[in-house]
Order: sequence, then C-alpha cells, then structure tokens
Amino acid sequence: MTWSFPVGRILGTEVRIHATFFLLLLWIAVAGFLQGGSQDAIVSVLFILALFACVVLHEFGHALMARRYGIATPDITLLPIGGMARLERMPEKPAQEIAVALAGPAVNVAIWALIVLVVGATTDLEALAEIEDPTSGFWARLAAVNLFLVLFNLIPAFPMDGGRVFRALLSIWLGRVKATRVAAHAGQAVAFVFGFLALTTGNPLLLLIAVFVFVAAAAESSDVALRDMARELPARAAMITAYEALDPADGVDGMSSSLIRTTQHEFPVLGPDGRLRGFVPRQAIFAAVAGQRPGLTAAEAMVPDIPSVPLHAPLTKAIDALARPEVPAVAVTDAAGLFLGYITRENIGELMVLRGHRA
Repeated sequence: MTWSFPVGRILGTEVRIHATFFLLLLWIAVAGFLQGGSQDAIVSVLFILALFACVVLHEFGHALMARRYGIATPDITLLPIGGMARLERMPEKPAQEIAVALAGPAVNVAIWALIVLVVGATTDLEALAEIEDPTSGFWARLAAVNLFLVLFNLIPAFPMDGGRVFRALLSIWLGRVKATRVAAHAGQAVAFVFGFLALTTGNPLLLLIAVFVFVAAAAESSDVALRDMARELPARAAMITAYEALDPADGVDGMSSSLIRTTQHEFPVLGPDGRLRGFVPRQAIFAAVAGQRPGLTAAEAMVPDIPSVPLHAPLTKAIDALARPEVPAVAVTDAAGLFLGYITRENIGELMVLRGHRA
C-alpha cells in the first residue's frame, strides 16, 4: 500500500504503518491538549497506541488462523480506521473462511478477558461512552473498546469479519460468486447507513469507514468474479508473446529506446540462455533518466525473483502471484523452464472484459 512504511516483522509478517496514522495521533494529541493540557494529551495518545496494539493483535489472529490453512500474510498495515491484514488469498472453503474471519474478534475477546481478570477492570456502557475522556479509567475504556471491536467487526457488512462469515454461510447454498455478490450489496447498504450517520453526527472517521466498506465490497466482488472466470482458463490464454526484451548489459540509452519504440510498461531481461533474469518496469527507466544515472544497466534496474507459472497452469495461479504489489509481471515458461511470455494485471483485466462481453 502506498504511503505506508515497514516498522518490523513479526512471525514472518511485515507490520506497516500508513502515514495518515500519524495525523490521527496528532489530532488526538491536540484535542487532548486543548481539553486538559499536556497530561491529557499524553494519556490520550497512549490510549490510542494501546487501542491500535489491540487492532494489530486482532489482525494477527486472522493471519495465524490463515497460516493453518497454508495461506501466508505478507503484511499488516495500520490505518487511522483500523488494521488490514493482506492475505495472499482467502480460503474458499466456507468452514475455513469462517474460522479465519472469527479469529480476529476472538483475539479481542481474549484481550477483554485478560484486562478484566488480571487488571480487575470493569466493563460497562459508561466506559464506552467516555472513551474519549482521558480522565476516565484507562483499563476500563480499553476493555470496553475491545468488546466494541468484536461487535463492530461482526456486523454483516462485507468485507468486515461479519460480512465474510455471512458470505461463507451463503456460499454453502448459493455458490461463492453469487454469495459474494449478495454479501457485497449488503455491505454497501451498511456503508450508506454509516455514511448517513457520519454526516449527521459530523464523525469523519465513520465517513472514512463507510467509504472503505463501500469500495472494498465492490472490489472483493469483482475479484471473486474474476477468479471464477479465470478458473477455467490456462495461463497461456492471457500470455503476452509479442514483446521486446532487454539484455542484462543494456544501459539507460538502450532501455529508453525500447520504452519509446514500444507500448510496454515492463521489459523482460533475458540472459544468453533464454532464461528470465527479471523485469525492468518503465518507472525504473524514468527514475534512471531523472537521476542522471547513465551507467545503470538493466541487470541493476530490474526487479529480480519474478514468479513463474507453466504454460498450461490455471490462470488463477498467475493471479495469486500478481497479488504481491512488488511483482510487475508473472513469467510463463515451458517444461524446461525457458521463458515463453509473461502475464500482467492489465492484460488479465482486458481478457476478462473481452470474455465478459462474449458471455
């Protein structure tokens, strides 16, 4: 995700913080300072940090449960509206999806129980109503907000946790594509309710949540439909075979010439043995020219370790590989591992549009 940067790696998952999260901390600090001075500002910021630590643990609940089913979680990003765990893929078996979806709220229940049993904090509606008051009990507010996170995340608004449970249950009878469409429409309806409440109460965070739910629901529905259509297609159906390749020793002038001559957005770098070494995205060429690095070679500018799929592999394998944002393309190879062509996000989208019009 753009505008986010890594702060560490835990259990194989990179934890990232979006830059806008610091705007939230600044806003909380200023509001606390104006209300009660520096002490209230410090307590307010500490509470938000503790709250978002619970959010990160919630996301690791999803990640660790997904790992049980062989699904990795490359990163977790902290946003002002919460956390987002980026799973390589969602489990398609209803029972597995329900387990992954409920693992996050289960962590919040465990945190609430720990605070109540160990710290001795009480949980009541007053603590939740005074969540923004830094003079109110710190632990009571943190316990209450964890219960609130459980209830909020279980709202059947796709793609929230409750929405994923709703989709998984529907898919037992309707199939995954139709169930996702129904759950996405339900999520967008809830987003409209969130948006109305945000506008009437003047709550900017609730408005951001409404926009996120609306957009994410539509994106998830499109992704599931795309995967369903791609399931019956081989990788060769979306393979680009007309391309201009670069030699590892090509310099900036050679890369720039290839960029001008073609409409390619990425250029495969092939060795003398015909095997792929990497891809040079056009952004790397622009950066080399802007940075006045005439000695840069294609081997130095390329993105290495490009994933590959066999010619007759399901197209969904390429889609899974392209889920990693740092991957510009997926190589298609023959039985001997020689490079035959490549697949990008753009030409998969074009193929799906064409097949959708034919259907």
